[in-house]
Amino acid sequence: MRVDLSAGTVYEGCTVTPMNFPDASPTILVFDSGLGGLSVHAHVARARPDARIVYAADDAGFPYGRLSDAELVARVTLVMERLIARVAPDLIVIACNTASTIALQALRGRFDVPFVGTVPAVKPAAAASTSRRISVLGTPGTVRQEYTAELIRTFAGDCRVTLVGAPRLAGLAEAFMRGEAVSDADLAAEIAPCFVRDEGGATDVVALACTHYPLVLARLEALAPWPVTWIDPAPAIARRVVQLLGEAVPGVPARNDARALFTSGHSLSPGLERVLAERGLPSAEVGGIPVSAAERTCGRPVEGAS
Repeated sequence: MRVDLSAGTVYEGCTVTPMNFPDASPTILVFDSGLGGLSVHAHVARARPDARIVYAADDAGFPYGRLSDAELVARVTLVMERLIARVAPDLIVIACNTASTIALQALRGRFDVPFVGTVPAVKPAAAASTSRRISVLGTPGTVRQEYTAELIRTFAGDCRVTLVGAPRLAGLAEAFMRGEAVSDADLAAEIAPCFVRDEGGATDVVALACTHYPLVLARLEALAPWPVTWIDPAPAIARRVVQLLGEAVPGVPARNDARALFTSGHSLSPGLERVLAERGLPSAEVGGIPVSAAERTCGRPVEGAS
């Protein structure tokens, strides 16, 4: 289904139409730059099966690593403004480490909606490590953030931490989910720096600091030079959602009307539609928030618009 994400509420030349839902169940918006947040969506849906869930992929902006910090904050703020007007969520999950570490503070200051972010799972990685040698596998944008360094100082001060900014792994996971061929050699090259052995021991835990990576975890496990514990942040994110919204209402049946929104306006391939349906998103809509045009013409509501 194709929709205009710019139809309804007026934003300096752009408009947004709110989605219609049949009852008062909580609405959760799960947001990512692409398909990585599907790994988080699955856990959130299991934790609150009674909730309406909308999955939004800013595929027009993917990958976020090509944007400067200021550009990323502007982009995510713009898209979030449109999505909030359209979806009216009770809670928003930023299922993207890069967006969370760079833009989450700005989003919380701008919008009066609770946000749950996704940050590198340094604390559980350190707790799980026996060798005291852990790796944080993320995008270059995530691993270079001071926020990540502060997590390491706070929770992994007694560990040898290897930061691995994998330049291609998110894109490879995205391609894999879209049904494209992704070679073992390409995946192995992205994770190879995580595996460090020295006189005192070897890496025994890898924290997945990008939500795309769990989508190819089975292949990463098979390609690893030795077994390690892989830390997926999604279960902790789902637990935080429950802390903020409460437990699922007893007796309320699980919903099957979760929806996906894509910002590029590009038609979805049959393979991707099948993957979305298999992951509990039977309804997918494509709209248009192109990076260049949208950021030139949109960004804040027009005063007096209704």
